[in-house]
Parts: sequence; structure tokens; C-alpha cells
Amino acid sequence: MYKIIRAVLFQFDPEKIHYFTAKLIRVALSLPAMKWIWSKMYKVQDKRLEKELFGLKFSNPVGLAAGFDKNATMFNDLAHCGFGFIEIGTVTPKAQEGNPKPRLFRIKNDAGLINRMGFNNRGLSNAIEALKKNKGKVIIGGNIGKNTETLPDGYTADYLECFNELHWYVDYFVLNVSCPNVGSHAKLEDVDYLKELITEVQKLNNSKETQKPILLKIAPDLNDQQLDEIIVMIAETKIDGVIASNTSVDRANLKTTDNRLTEIGNGGLSGQPVKEKSTRVIKYLAEKSQKAFPIIGVGGIHTAQDALDKIDAGADLVQIYTGFIYEGPALVKRINKAILSRK
Repeated sequence: MYKIIRAVLFQFDPEKIHYFTAKLIRVALSLPAMKWIWSKMYKVQDKRLEKELFGLKFSNPVGLAAGFDKNATMFNDLAHCGFGFIEIGTVTPKAQEGNPKPRLFRIKNDAGLINRMGFNNRGLSNAIEALKKNKGKVIIGGNIGKNTETLPDGYTADYLECFNELHWYVDYFVLNVSCPNVGSHAKLEDVDYLKELITEVQKLNNSKETQKPILLKIAPDLNDQQLDEIIVMIAETKIDGVIASNTSVDRANLKTTDNRLTEIGNGGLSGQPVKEKSTRVIKYLAEKSQKAFPIIGVGGIHTAQDALDKIDAGADLVQIYTGFIYEGPALVKRINKAILSRK
């Protein structure tokens, strides 16, 4: 059934369809008994799926990655799709339009997406107002970043502002420092600066009555030396974990024609083409660190087996995004069922 729906939706502009689908879900779930029906269709409730990680108890290990619910307007509805956790954002201190449109592209032959959204979002205050409507049905992660116009000297202040203001409203934080679609982010890739940023965020966290877990989202294109530096940095800063991985800038071995890729231009690649890259990063981090920290695995999960491969590589939890678009909400249930089949 979803493949028929997808065939229709994929005839239209990806970004417009995203917002149309969000409205459609909201309307559908407002109908009598529809929340109950969706929960029956997509949720798998089983104690054996529960996972405790960095002080949080996840009802199941399958989450929705950041970027789908940028403005924290969909998480209450999406909770009925069976997710164990949902990551909102990326949220920046000020609202910003992001990059010029078009900026989201399907590459159907590769079961992927290319985006250069540029952290488009309604800003921190808007996200907080939306999060005040949280019905507490699912764990919420807050993915935070800097405004595009912020100069390098102000990067840390942007992250601290988001962390401070969102602290009451989310269950964990993700420092998004690896997005290829925002301007002048080179400093964010510098390990020395990352140490400085994490240290300052942790100072703020420790000043709070209740501390929240802090994770770092990294790129799938890092080489072994860079991954070694990440492992050392995590040991030094004692950050709570890593999300591996973000979108890729690599275009190698795609079925999509070079002409089409040139037409699309720059952007972060997600979906099936990054599956092996992200799994390699997970496996390297897990083995080289001797599983010293939790890892959330994301990138190219379109089947239950894809998720199991991430878990086998060392992921404690998994997230989907592009796979959710291509395969529909039943993917969450299929993954959870596959995990239970191993119990």
C-alpha cells in the first residue's frame, strides 16, 4: 500500500510534499480512533525491546533522525508510528530561511536524497513553544547548531544559547557540527575547537540541577586518523556518545547520472548510498574504542537487515530518515520485529 502512496507523492517537489504529508498525518490522526489504529499498526510493545542508555530508558531502539521534524511540530503525531525516540531540529538561536530553493532532491535510482537545506528552521523560541505541547509519549532529542550568519567567534555562544533554553524541554542533546550544508563550518571540524565547544557545553550542563546527555554527530566521510582523534576527544571530554553518521559529500558509485548530479549541485547525500560508509564508521569506533561509549547508528537504513547490520557493527540504537520516506512507517515495526526475533 505504501508503495502506491509513495509513487504518487514522488511525482511532486520533495520539500512541498514533506509539509503536505505532515499536514495529512495531523489531519488523519485527528479522526476518531485513528491514533489507536496507527498505534496498533505500527507500534511493537515488548519489554525485551527496552534499552537503557545514558540514563534514559528507550521503549525500543528505533528513532527518527533530526531533519524530519525541524520545528518540533510533528513529534506528538510521529510518536504513533512506533518510534522509541524522535530527534527534533536542527534548531538554531534565530529563525533562518536556509539555502535557496530547490534544495531537496530525490535520487530514486539510488534510493537516496541530496539536500542542502542549510538549517532552515523557525528558531529557538518557536521550538520551545512547540515543545511545551509535548504529551510525553516518546523520548525527545534536541539537535542544535549555529546560525549561518554567526561569525566563528560566536559559534560557541550559539550552541550554549540553544542548550540553555532547550534544556528543560528535551531529554538529550546532539551537537550538530558535521552538516555539509551550512556556510563557514570548517572550524567545527577542528578537533581542538570541538574540545573547547564540548567543554563549555558540559560546564553549562553541570551547572543545571539535572544534567542531560550530550552526543556528537559526526560525518561518514572521516578517515581512520580523524576517527582516532574523535575517540581520543571523547575520552578526554567524557561526552555521552556519538551519532554516526550525518550526510555525505561523496558521490562515488552512484547510479544517478553525472549530468543529473551536476544539475542538482552541492548537498549532503543520505539513504542507501551511505549505508556502508556509516556502518564502517560505527564498526571502527566500536572496535577501536573497545565500546567505550554509546553509538547511535544512522545512514541508509531501508530494511530491517540494514538496522541489524548497524547493531552488529556496534550501534546501541538506530535512527532512520531517508528510509522512512522511501519505505514508510511500517519500517519501524519491521526493524523492531527483527530485533525481537533475535531475543
